[in-house]
Amino acid sequence: MKGEANTTRGDAATAPITVELELSVNDQRYPVTVDTRETLLDTLRERLDLTGSKKGCDHGQCGACTVLADGRRVKSCLTLTVTVDDVSVTTVEGLAGAGGLHPLQEAFVEHDAFQCGYCTPGQLCSAVGMLAEAEEGWPSLVTPGIAAVTGPVELDDDEIRERMSGNLCRCGAYPGIVAAIRQVAK
Repeated sequence: MKGEANTTRGDAATAPITVELELSVNDQRYPVTVDTRETLLDTLRERLDLTGSKKGCDHGQCGACTVLADGRRVKSCLTLTVTVDDVSVTTVEGLAGAGGLHPLQEAFVEHDAFQCGYCTPGQLCSAVGMLAEAEEGWPSLVTPGIAAVTGPVELDDDEIRERMSGNLCRCGAYPGIVAAIRQVAK
């Protein structure tokens, strides 16, 4: 049953407690039974075979696992799966539409905004969420006149770098990433 915990356990200290959920990922419903300690990243990769989100540091520091939960950026390696029941999750696999690639995906290709590509799914999901935050008027640390922001925030290179600072690229493709986001932000 949805949301009901399985409390039949052997050793209380180590036995998992499982919960049945129905996850909404990339506009599809997935019934799953998960350990209450399981991360969203592990559920996506191991149970749903959605391997776009990467396990980089597994500590929320690199951003390779970034996905969108109800349109907001989350580090899926730090998010427990049980917390996204009744939440719409979007992974990099869900960004493209029937008409083709998402504009950010196209811009990443055009601006050579990736090298090895390991961080790219997280960079893309983070950029989608970041653009929505800026459109809604969420200021960042470098937003001029931060106290007076009442509308969309203009995204110059400094704003983009600050807002994307939670996503690391070991290859150093930052100039292309910033250029791609700037192009789509216009």
